[in-house]
Amino acid sequence: MKTNKALNSAGKLTALLCLITIFLTPFVIVNAGERGVLMQFGKVQDQILGEGIHVIIPIVNTVEKLSVRVQNQDISAEASSKDLQDVFANVALNWHLIPEEVNAIFQQIGDKKSVISRIINPAVEEVIKAVIAKYTAEEVITKRGEVKSEVDNALTTRLGNYHIAVDDISLVHVHFSERFGEAVEAKQIAEQEAKRAEFIALKATKEAEAKVNLARGEAEANRLLRDGLTTEILQRQTIEKWNGKLPLIVGKDVPKFFHLTELLEANDN
Repeated sequence: MKTNKALNSAGKLTALLCLITIFLTPFVIVNAGERGVLMQFGKVQDQILGEGIHVIIPIVNTVEKLSVRVQNQDISAEASSKDLQDVFANVALNWHLIPEEVNAIFQQIGDKKSVISRIINPAVEEVIKAVIAKYTAEEVITKRGEVKSEVDNALTTRLGNYHIAVDDISLVHVHFSERFGEAVEAKQIAEQEAKRAEFIALKATKEAEAKVNLARGEAEANRLLRDGLTTEILQRQTIEKWNGKLPLIVGKDVPKFFHLTELLEANDN
């Protein structure tokens, strides 16, 4: 009997202490970078608690705290390009919950873990697939900035419908299948060889043209020289080169000295 009375007294004391604890703590503190979702008997209220200390009614009110700081999420996605090549992309997404809408987020989606698994990851994967499908594999590389911008715009619109703001998105790494990499390398080698062959052919053409032009120049110079050699010029050149001695011509008859006039006339002929 005494034991039962002692147990009853201990139970009452415990209950009393719990009630005292509850009624002495009618406050909640929302830390920096957080917002509080106020609930009344489990029902989400329109009021959102900002940073600081807030008075609540114990048992009646409860508060769920959600971070509104910028969060980072690394996501791997696989897609197919316009020319049906497999594209693998690693995406780094910076995002945050819209502070003024955290009550709707908690009511419709849940906590941070649910937001990531149910909304962000599927959205990134779907947007990546939709955007990359518009470009060939080569364009995904050469127009990377354009691809990134389109992914950013599409994801901002999509996540905005779920009260999530996109701060930045980066295509950290984009790579392709091993077979496509080998094909790209082979294409680059072929293009380099083609350019080299084109250069050699162009060089040979230029050299041939140079030789033709040189020959034409020499022929033209000879023509001009020939046209410019008049009788008077030839006579003058002969006089300038004459050493003062008359040439002696030996034939069947007696040796004969040519007169200067005869020599010039012979030179003309």
